Amino acid sequence: MARFEINKLLDIVVRNNASDLHLSVGRAPTVRINGSLRDLGTVVLDADDTTALMKSITSERHQRELAEEGGCDFGFSYEDKARFRVSGFKQKGVISMVLRQIPSRLFTFEELGLPAIMKDYCMRPRGLFLITGPTGSGKTTTLATMINYCNENRADHIITVEDPIEYYHSHKKCIVSQREVGNDVPDFAEALRRGLRSDPDIILVGEMRDLATISAAITAAETGHLVFATVHTTGAAKTIDRIIDAFPTDTQEQTRTMLSTSLIAILSQNLLPTADGGGRVAAYEIMFMNDAMAHLIRENKSFRINSHIQTGGKEGMILLDDSLFTLWASGKIKYDEMAARSQDPETLREKVREYTESLKRRKR
Repeated sequence: MARFEINKLLDIVVRNNASDLHLSVGRAPTVRINGSLRDLGTVVLDADDTTALMKSITSERHQRELAEEGGCDFGFSYEDKARFRVSGFKQKGVISMVLRQIPSRLFTFEELGLPAIMKDYCMRPRGLFLITGPTGSGKTTTLATMINYCNENRADHIITVEDPIEYYHSHKKCIVSQREVGNDVPDFAEALRRGLRSDPDIILVGEMRDLATISAAITAAETGHLVFATVHTTGAAKTIDRIIDAFPTDTQEQTRTMLSTSLIAILSQNLLPTADGGGRVAAYEIMFMNDAMAHLIRENKSFRINSHIQTGGKEGMILLDDSLFTLWASGKIKYDEMAARSQDPETLREKVREYTESLKRRKR
């Protein structure tokens, strides 16, 4: 008889609103709650436990992939309680798994703290909208919220390419076609190539992870589609550098020109634990494309983008560090968390010092 039942572990995850469940040999099952890992206090897992737990939720195709390639990724629904994205992998010759809980409902802009101006960009007829941030920063949830807004307010064809599919979207005002890499299509680039023949208006690219996918996404935006995509970078300037650097040196100048005309916005986000430990809150960096930004991209002057974001407050732009500072000053996050996520810690510390001094002067 199995020592651990996956359903009981998943119930704990759902009941405690944990973001992840870690199953690793030599440690008790462990959950991540509000950004911190906590083991469940049971006996530790052995190799037979993790193998049995893996087989209880993994299809034969993904089990073969795990055996042959050392890893597999897939999603599944747990009754009507939640969906999970699973990363199964081998380490030290045994099986480990990480299961990420995907919320069972779609969120609103207001619930995520997304600026209302983002709704305007969901109604754009064309262009490339990038959502960036480290792993676990909520990019997928933000994307799902924006796609849902399009679905409720436009009458178009939406194609999503995901690995794996996380949030399910039903047809509302839009037709929504969701394609899963490895199941419906071999890779992101091929899905984009074929997707352009399917009369799309809006395309979601789950991850721009290689040159072929990046190139296809830019081309789709250039040819009159609204493209949403994610990149594993932090900050608008670093995102632009990452995209340009993916191309061969002799094509980078042309790529800068293409990006300057197709890119419409970059939203970079970070999730932080709240000061009271009761949840998490997002800090955002927002860059909207305008003539000045397009010029900086064309002229390879991305190092000046941050200063232009700082002076673009009236247009709704904001630097990540300014967003972090606002969260700290309003008591929503702790100082150490703010400092740890800062892009320019020294400048931020000076801003905090000036703010603290001004508070002292007011009290005199």
